[in-house]
Amino acid sequence: MIHPVTVCRTEHFNAAHRLHNPDWDDAMNSQVFGKCNLPHYHGHNYELTVKVTGIPDPGTGYVMDMKVLSDIIREEVIDRLDHRNLNLDTELFRQLNPTAENIAVVIHDLLRPRIPADKSIKIVLYETPRNFVEYPG
Repeated sequence: MIHPVTVCRTEHFNAAHRLHNPDWDDAMNSQVFGKCNLPHYHGHNYELTVKVTGIPDPGTGYVMDMKVLSDIIREEVIDRLDHRNLNLDTELFRQLNPTAENIAVVIHDLLRPRIPADKSIKIVLYETPRNFVEYPG
């Protein structure tokens, strides 16, 4: 019997952001987002884990070549987000509040076209060691 297996690759990137809803006044933004709404932004050392699930290839034994997965993550995510101000330096978040939840969904959408369609992917994004989100796609 063939069983699905999940392979995981963890990468790291640093980025600044500001949580802000332009439809709200300053008081409401401050109340909802607290320190995350500081006008001069703040940064995080993000830990990203990409989980790919599928049936191992009978020839290689791989669900997916981890080097290939690492290269895809670097090209699609790290090169775009690392050492950037997400609000100002990326088109991805010009109109989208860069919450951890939204960042995880955007990362998924960047990676999905590059991962074989017969594989599922799940994004786990740590904003801090104690705060993280998961997006199963």
